[in-house]
Amino acid sequence: MRPLTPSGRVRRLRRRITALFALTSAVGLVTMAVLAVRSDDTRWREQLDRSMNLGTTQAISLLTYDAEDRLDTRDLVETVDAGCPPLTVFSVPRDGSSGPVVDFAPERPCLTARPGDVRAAAEDAVRREDVVAVDRRAVDGRPVRLFAEPFFAPDAEGADGRDGAVVTVYETTAPLAEHRRTAWLLTGGCAVLVLLSAAVGHVLSGRAIRPALTVLGQQESFLADAAHDLRTPVASLRMLAETALRGDTDSTDVLRRTMRLADGMGGLVDGLLTRARLMSGVQSLAREPLRLDQLVETVVADTPAEGHRVTVRAEETVVVADPELVRRAVANLLGNALAHGHEPGVPADVRIEVTRDGTVTVEDAGPGLPPGVADALFERFRSGSGSTGLGLSIASWVAHAHGGSLSAGRAEHAGGARFVLRLPAGPARQ
Repeated sequence: MRPLTPSGRVRRLRRRITALFALTSAVGLVTMAVLAVRSDDTRWREQLDRSMNLGTTQAISLLTYDAEDRLDTRDLVETVDAGCPPLTVFSVPRDGSSGPVVDFAPERPCLTARPGDVRAAAEDAVRREDVVAVDRRAVDGRPVRLFAEPFFAPDAEGADGRDGAVVTVYETTAPLAEHRRTAWLLTGGCAVLVLLSAAVGHVLSGRAIRPALTVLGQQESFLADAAHDLRTPVASLRMLAETALRGDTDSTDVLRRTMRLADGMGGLVDGLLTRARLMSGVQSLAREPLRLDQLVETVVADTPAEGHRVTVRAEETVVVADPELVRRAVANLLGNALAHGHEPGVPADVRIEVTRDGTVTVEDAGPGLPPGVADALFERFRSGSGSTGLGLSIASWVAHAHGGSLSAGRAEHAGGARFVLRLPAGPARQ
């Protein structure tokens, strides 16, 4: 199994954060859905019980007793349609010799519950001395709810004062169907919300981890740049050291070549650090008005020509930019022209022109740009001759950081390479 790179570990962490976010959201949503379903189930039953209680209370108010304290249900039969919802009246003998007996039952009820269930509800209500509501099945299998309310004789003597119970039946097919629809809607809504939460978690985790991925990418890029650019000079130093140990060459020449390699490695390290600071945002732009023409002339004066010819034609130009970064960009363009803008053994002929619109043009009389190189010329490890380097990529970044541009093409006069650095011009000098 291949070990994960730092960026791979961060991406795996992002997946875990997304999964944890989705799991947490799912648990919370499922909990709320369960509570909502239970609340809806309790709500419709309570509403139905209140409605059924009104019916049993009205029926109990119509019950009377004759002179011998026997239950009289004639007012109930004459006043209330006891067949729908069906009402059944049970009474308990005063001596407690038997359980509840039916004093009244509708002849043609609109809904027929199982007699055993009805009697059990009445017995339970009488025993508890409180209302009882239970869910059962009708004779034909339909779901029903039984509601039993106890009643007591006025003198409340015998059988511990219990005198019977009124039981009513209500079909619950419609409320159960509505409750199931609510439950399915909540379930589907939870599923959608879980998916949305997973997507939101993925986006949020991506935004949270993106800076870490950027930093890791910059770190990996920096390490790759350093390893790539330092490999050749380090190998050359080793070869020089081995040559000096064997005594095959003059020590003075070895030291001179070592110094050149050390200077080159110092420039590479400086370029790598500059690029790393620019890409990471550590080095910010210190914008100020500066004379671009004077800066270019200073760069040319400070760059060793070593037999090459550099011609400068500059107009007085003011730009608002970071002097140090612009100096490095111009030096990189000039260094690229001196290194690659001539045939081997032939001195370079470099022309630099600065115009008032903030444009610096660097032309050489070399072999020009190879076909197909211009599009990728400003990537790291690319240069005009196809060799590796960071100079042009840093120059391009400096131009774009200032709102300008860097382009490459064929020189108009000498036929070599032509690089055009454009910077936003500042206010004109009075």
